[in-house]
Formats: sequence, C-alpha cells, structure tokens
Amino acid sequence: MKLKAVILTAIIAAAAFQVAARDLVILNTNDTHSLIDPDAAGRGGVLQRKAVIDSVRKANKNVILVDAGDKVQGSLYFKFFKGDVEYPLQNMLGVDISVLGNHEFDNGLEALAKHESTMKADRLSANYHFEGTPAEGLYKPYVIKKIDGKKIGFFGINIDPASIIAKDNYKGMGYSDAVTTADSIARILKHVKKCDLVVAVTHIGYEKSNAKATDVELARSSRDIDIVIGGHSHTLIDPANPQKTPYLIPNADGRPVLVAQSGKSGKYIGEIRIDLDDLDEETPEDFEYSLIPVTDRFPKEKLDPAMRKFLAPYAEALDSINRKVVGYSSMDFINSSRTGAFPNWTADFGSWYGNLVLDSLRRDNPDIPRLDFAIMNVGGIRNPIPKGDVTMGEVYNTFPFSNKFVIMEISGKDILDVLKVAASKGGEAVSREVRVVSDADRSMRHALVDMKEIDPDKTYVVGTIDYVAWGNDDMTSMANGKWIFSDKEELCVPVMRYVRELAGYGLPLSADPSPRFVYDEKIP
Repeated sequence: MKLKAVILTAIIAAAAFQVAARDLVILNTNDTHSLIDPDAAGRGGVLQRKAVIDSVRKANKNVILVDAGDKVQGSLYFKFFKGDVEYPLQNMLGVDISVLGNHEFDNGLEALAKHESTMKADRLSANYHFEGTPAEGLYKPYVIKKIDGKKIGFFGINIDPASIIAKDNYKGMGYSDAVTTADSIARILKHVKKCDLVVAVTHIGYEKSNAKATDVELARSSRDIDIVIGGHSHTLIDPANPQKTPYLIPNADGRPVLVAQSGKSGKYIGEIRIDLDDLDEETPEDFEYSLIPVTDRFPKEKLDPAMRKFLAPYAEALDSINRKVVGYSSMDFINSSRTGAFPNWTADFGSWYGNLVLDSLRRDNPDIPRLDFAIMNVGGIRNPIPKGDVTMGEVYNTFPFSNKFVIMEISGKDILDVLKVAASKGGEAVSREVRVVSDADRSMRHALVDMKEIDPDKTYVVGTIDYVAWGNDDMTSMANGKWIFSDKEELCVPVMRYVRELAGYGLPLSADPSPRFVYDEKIP
C-alpha cells in the first residue's frame, strides 16, 4: 500500500508539473533608469530584481522577460560609466525582449548603437527607421516565439521623438505613427503569421500628457493586439486597483486588451501568467496579471555572486562621491509633483545663477539686462533629496543629465505659449517671479511676471537649460528664442556650487512649497 501511495503521489506531482509547464509567464520591467542599488527603504536594486526573476524561472518552464525601455539615465552609474554597467546587466538578467526608451538616446546614436549591439535580447522597433545611421540593422519590427506548440508574436513601438529626444541625438532616424504601425504589424502577426497571441512592447506611456499616442489609445484602436507591455510614463498599473489604473481596455471590437506597466526604478516586476492549454478559448481578462514587489527579502548569500562581483568595482568608485557631504537640507525634497518645493527650488536656482552670469557679463557690456525669470523642466529633476546632510552623490543623482544652462531672449508671445502648455500638464518649474493662474480645466487665464501680466510684444530674458531651449518637453515655442549665453559646464556643476555657497553661509536647502501654477475652480 505504501508503494502504491508513493507511485500515486509521483503521478500527481508529475501531472501538476505538466500543467504548470503549459503556462507561459511574461515578466515585464520598464524605466529602471540606472537605479542599480536599492533605495533607502530597501526597494528595487538589480541584485534583488535578479533574485526575483531567477526564482520565477526556477518554478516555471516557460518564462519570457520583457524590458520596455529607459534602462539607463538616472544615477551616477550612467553619468560616470555611460552604459558600461546597465547593458551587461541586461544580459545577466536574461532579458529576452527589449525596446528602446527615449533615454537610450541621451548620448547620441553612436553610443546607443555601441551598447545596444552587445545585448543578447531580441531588439524590437517597428516604427523607428535607422537606415543610414550607426544603429542600422540592430532592430527588427517583431519576433515570434514558439512555445509548447503556440506562436507568440512580440513587436516594438516607440515614442514620437519630436520634443522628447534632443534632435542631434536621433539625427537621420525616421519615425512612423505609433498607432498606425501597431495596427499594421499586429494584423500581420495575427492573420498572416497566424500567431496565437500578439504582444505589443511599447515605450509611449499610459497617461495622456500631450498630443502623442498612449498605450490606452493603442489598445482602443486595435483589433489584433492581446497584450500591451509599456513604459515611459512610470505608471504602476495595479490590477488590485483597476479603478485608478484600468488594465483591461476594450479594443475596437469591444474585446479586452491587457495593458501592463510596472512603475519605475525597478521596484516592481510585472507578471502575466497565461494558460497555453486554454489559449484558444481565453481572452486577456482570463490571464493572471500581478505585480511582484522587489524588496530586500533575499539574504546576501542568495544574491547572484557573478553580478555582485561585476558591480563591486563600479560601486567602490562611486562610494566617495556618495559619501561626501556638501550641504544640509532643512526639508524633504520629493520629486513627485509638477509644482511645489522641489520645482520651485530648482527654478529659483536658475534665477540666481542666471543673474550671477549676467552680472559678470555686464562688466564688459553695461547694457546687458537682468534676468526676468527662469523656467526649468520638472522632468530634469530625477531623484529626491531627503532632509539632513546633502552629499555630492545626491546632487549628481538629482540632476544627472548632461544639460547646460542657457540664457535667452524670447518674446512674451512665445512665453505665453509655453506656459499654456505647462499649465495644461499641471505645471512646470518656474522661479519666484512667476505666477500662472488657470481654471479647473487647466486653461490658463493669467500669466504674471513680478505681478504684471506678460506682454506678448515684449522681449524677456529667461534662464533655462539647453534641452528646454531647443523646444523639448512640449515647450516647442522656446526654440524661437535667441541665446545670449550657454554654459560650458553641465548643470550639476553650478548647482553644486550653489549648494556649497549656501552651506558656506550656514544656510540649508529650503524652498517655498506654495504652487506657482494656481488652479482656481471658482474661475468660470
């Protein structure tokens, strides 16, 4: 009897394994942004992320790891090592499918091609065209994975680069409309290639913030897409809270499309579990979609030794920068809002630095005017600065981009156009001289500099960064201005001097948290 029981148990276990083996598990990450180390609360971190991925692979036969872009830019690892850390880590993680984020272009097409060519993953892009550029031949529109008799088609869709990527960084690359291209490729995969499942891997964003297409619009316009795995907007699409972020979007025929995105900084991994045996009868609402938190629950000895060895010299090189104290903050600066203390502090720095530069230039030319105000992009503020000692590493991490400070002359008409766009998005970083008043629908009603309405016929002197001055981040009218100064140093250098100068006077980092973009529901 005991032998029969053992045999029966073995048969049941084998049957269970066969059922599990017929599942397909798609893991998805996006917008990890060079955040290699865990945050102060132990969340995220590439070693912990690999431990999660490895545990899922160990328990399941069919696992595909998808990354939806912006794996770089956002920490000292990228600022100092330019991709030499993040790209090898993609291979160590075992990424199977990869699409480009906009920040992969931050050092230009040659650097992009150099690093992307080292990836073992299938690199997908159906609507970027690289003919005649250094990235020619690196990307294919789609790939079909054959898994336990089923054909799973993946294709890549990328964001319209206009006003998002600096023009020189994608020079020569062509772009095709995201929605139109997605419909065409999905139709081919479903009806010509006879795929059982069609997955769009995108970097276009979930929420609507400008005129560009979103994952929601992609899903609604489609007929042949089953799943959208996205990035760019840093949205945590939580299946436990579908009222806040719906993850089942009806397509053009009313059939649900599953839309997934796992936030940012590698703090979560998305998991989509599909029963291949029932795939013919299932719709995406039958798939199991969940989020796996990436925490410090794995002990050090469970973390991948090869990855630890690889990271050690880079972490050691950055250690002195991360520990060197340069100032003190009297408050928590959190980059979670488009208005408030952190944007205000950043723009007020721009106003201070702009006038410092103009004062210097005025020694040789007394006719040079003073700065009227500064406008900086909220998207350039990448990491928080907590209350307490401020380190050199925190300043560099907060402003990691290679942007340079610019002073320009620009018409009031163009500034009004910029502020209208900023108001419609919920605000932007403007210095203390500026107030923008809008109605509840985010339509701008008043734009003031020093409590005077902006005159469309007047020329203003404005401080900003080159990325904004080129008309990026949807501030297209900024490109109409005339530059009168361009710094030679990256923005983080004068910011560091500013922090140190404050510290030299015994002054902490502090800012007025009051919004400078005011939304008045009483305005009809």
